[in-house]
Amino acid sequence: MMETLTSKDQVIYKDARYILGTYARMPVLFTHGDGMRLYDSDGNAYLDFGAGIAVNALGHAHPEIVEAIREQAARLGHVSNLYHTAPMVELAEKLCVSSFADKVFFSNSGAEAVEAALKIARKHSRRKIGDEATEIIAFQGGFHGRTFGALSVTPREKYQAPFRPLLPDVRVLPFNDPAAFIENLTGRTSAVIVEPVQGEGGIRVATTEFMKTLRENCDRTGALLIVDEIQSGLGRTGRLWAHQHYGIEPDIMTSAKALGGGLPIGATMMKDTVAGIIEKGDHGSTFGGNPIAAAAAMAVLNFVSNPETLRHVNEMSAYLVDQLNTLESPVVREVRALGLMIGIELSKNVSDMIDQAAKKGVILLSAGEKVLRLLPPYIVQKSDVDQLIKTLKEVL
Repeated sequence: MMETLTSKDQVIYKDARYILGTYARMPVLFTHGDGMRLYDSDGNAYLDFGAGIAVNALGHAHPEIVEAIREQAARLGHVSNLYHTAPMVELAEKLCVSSFADKVFFSNSGAEAVEAALKIARKHSRRKIGDEATEIIAFQGGFHGRTFGALSVTPREKYQAPFRPLLPDVRVLPFNDPAAFIENLTGRTSAVIVEPVQGEGGIRVATTEFMKTLRENCDRTGALLIVDEIQSGLGRTGRLWAHQHYGIEPDIMTSAKALGGGLPIGATMMKDTVAGIIEKGDHGSTFGGNPIAAAAAMAVLNFVSNPETLRHVNEMSAYLVDQLNTLESPVVREVRALGLMIGIELSKNVSDMIDQAAKKGVILLSAGEKVLRLLPPYIVQKSDVDQLIKTLKEVL
């Protein structure tokens, strides 16, 4: 019988021995979490301002998610998509009623949601525009995932270079540049994919002019507008969906991260005008819409679509940004934010600061080499912000 791993050193050693080394992990072994806090094997507590990279929107071990998972796991875990299950259908209905969408395709991650969106767009343009409409427009600083299609529209040299050739006919344009977009959009363009707030790209917020230009000109040519809200959606920006800030609707939207409350689930949401071109067998997912993940997602969606939750997100955003602007340090260049999606651009590499903050009991993230990224759970309180600011002042 294999031994149960309880020692941090054992876990770190066997991680290196048996797990493919794609991540530079922090040398800490987390054992449990509660609300805003994580606890490690040495008994230390950490204030979590990363939320599992925007996943734990309700914090750790939220009772509504725990109960939804427990009840569904005791009833039905998996049957595949060859059969009907109520949790998947209930979640699909709730997502559609709560958004622009008429149909949903379920997968297991954000990258998979993007892959589905790209495939759907390609078939749509072939039917509606012509066989020559194969080009996909993406934007500098964007991040959409690491599978081949998603990586192809993620213009990062260090991510793409080892795996070329990637998906052909991808054109990369400047972010927040309406004129460049209008100049480069043609009848060959199948789809345009954009994040309303670039997460990995440094918390760069799209302007209203830019987003409206994308929408108006996609309407003009027939290209589909894909809005990637994997990180910015589900209340993170203070609206249920980030594109609502701009008064536009996408043709396709991708969602994941916070949706599952910690369980893997992705959703590709679309209008009927798009969904109508997809036939049985065009795409699939063995685990997509799994009853347990769907039950957890329903608990999350009920929580984040509550007006009180969104009000709290906006209140905490305003308080957090105000407090961040009190940081008196020559290395702080700019604070950028939309809701509880916040970036602090510095004049130096942030990796040492993240390590120092962790030693002081605060979990932070990066968004590139010089941007501190804050993605706290929506249950964050002013006292948590005060502790964060105190720590930031110390490490700065």
